[in-house]
Amino acid sequence: MHGTRENLGFALAKASQRWNERLAEAFRRAGYGEISPSYGSILLPLFEEDGLRMGELARRANLSKQAMTTMIRVMERKGLITRSRDPADARASRIFLTPRTRRFQTAAERVLAEMARRVETRLSPAEIAQLSQHLKILMNL
Repeated sequence: MHGTRENLGFALAKASQRWNERLAEAFRRAGYGEISPSYGSILLPLFEEDGLRMGELARRANLSKQAMTTMIRVMERKGLITRSRDPADARASRIFLTPRTRRFQTAAERVLAEMARRVETRLSPAEIAQLSQHLKILMNL
């Protein structure tokens, strides 16, 4: 079963792919087609606390420094974030959301709430809690 579509990794990858396709489609409908679901690793921590240092953002996003730097550059070019020197340490950068991306937060919350409602039509609250717990374990393999 390890080399078939019954493999757990295959199922996780396909579930993630489908989830991200649905998110991208909903973001486009909401007028934010330039925002990729993959940016969520960076946006969610910044929605919680804007102006994080790049190193702290990488830690919260659970991304390597290289992946973080690449994604920050892309998002900066798209006008989703700005980067500025930390006044307390000129070697460090702080990352800030642009006004448009701050407005996107409301749309993202609506989209995620709708996605949660779709899941709730297929899984019980107990199944959702268990799935969430198991996915968190797998995220830290």
